[in-house]
Amino acid sequence: MTDWTGKSAAELGRAIGAGEVDPVDLAQAYLDKIAAHPLKDRIYARVTPERALDEAKAASDRANAGMRLSPLDGVPVSWKDLFDTAGVATEAGSKLLEGRVPDTDAKVLQTATAMGLVCLGKTHLSELAFSGLGLNPVTATPPSVNDTEAVAGGSSSGAAASVAFGLAAAAVGSDTGGSVRIPSAWNDLVGLKTTAGRLSLVGAVPLAARFDTVGPLCRTVEDAALMLAALEGRRAPDLAGASLEGVRLGALTTIVMDDLRPEPAAAYQSALERLAAAGAEIVPVDVPEVAIPMGDAAVLYTAEAWATWGADITARGELMFPPIRERFEGGKAFTAAEYITAWDRMMAARAAWAEATAGFDAVLCPTAPNLPPKVDRLLSDDAYYVTENLLTLRNTRVGNVMGLCTTTLPTGTPSCGISLMAAPMAEDRLLRLSAAAEQALA
Repeated sequence: MTDWTGKSAAELGRAIGAGEVDPVDLAQAYLDKIAAHPLKDRIYARVTPERALDEAKAASDRANAGMRLSPLDGVPVSWKDLFDTAGVATEAGSKLLEGRVPDTDAKVLQTATAMGLVCLGKTHLSELAFSGLGLNPVTATPPSVNDTEAVAGGSSSGAAASVAFGLAAAAVGSDTGGSVRIPSAWNDLVGLKTTAGRLSLVGAVPLAARFDTVGPLCRTVEDAALMLAALEGRRAPDLAGASLEGVRLGALTTIVMDDLRPEPAAAYQSALERLAAAGAEIVPVDVPEVAIPMGDAAVLYTAEAWATWGADITARGELMFPPIRERFEGGKAFTAAEYITAWDRMMAARAAWAEATAGFDAVLCPTAPNLPPKVDRLLSDDAYYVTENLLTLRNTRVGNVMGLCTTTLPTGTPSCGISLMAAPMAEDRLLRLSAAAEQALA
């Protein structure tokens, strides 16, 4: 008997279209696997079986009538618990939002549902999405697929775990400073950080709305392309025949190569060699201007995060995990002048980046400089928590402050990813390039 839960989302979509599997049977297989999984409560905040089966029945009827809505019509996916779901609690991993039940779905969930995706439920995350580690003692800390005693990466931690453990065909997360890419890398998945503003944030609990983005966590680049198309309500880009022949890639040297741990460093070097062997020209590139907004990250992120959540935290901050609360409180002291000046500096750095990287199809870097830390040490060693959290998000943040779209791909070394960064709104071209890179790295 075929274990459909081990297949990619694209494979499942094709099987539904060919009549090899019924969407109702598929949804039930995932629901049964979730119910039986020993780590389910660390991964899913809430499962939505009634919704899943209703949507699967509608997908089944469409498939039987030859009227499927998209290549992923009938495919079950999970949603990070900061996307509103009508009639089902959306709490963003925080006791500050405990019992919050929205009346309507988030805009991207509405679009995905209209494309036939089946909602399995809501996954755990870092509290209010403000950590790259995925540690959340307030609600739950999802496990890494490669070490269940380690964190999964955040903030889309449960999203990644749901796919990596075979409890969803794909997942929808958000990325403000690395929150799709870190958990994807640490769980050997493909993650897509979309350009800020490309996908609607209506009905998504905000962290820093000017940086917040929506993106999929998947088994393959093909899945990521299909998921992006479903979230936008359009056809997916054609990935057929993608090749690295004649492709020019920049290997970023600014900041991202500092203090790499041995495993990510070796995995990245091996990945570069395989990309070059497949025909890519790889050229070192230094963009020193990137260091300016990276140094301004505290004001750029925490000032906006505090503006959004300061009143709630002031009133009930004792409900929060102290390191997360303290990170929010770091935004109190910045003035409007400091915030605006930091944004002006960042926009100037973006112009410098665009000029320095114009001759490359994409720019590369290790996705994370480190491996998933153990939960126990993060909880018992405050200094270690701070240093690991900041290091974890350092490389991915380049894509956010530069306003780019970015993928992370598995390198073949457990919990080590390689990132491909491309110009804003160039997701289709980036996905085609990533498909070629995926073949070279396989």
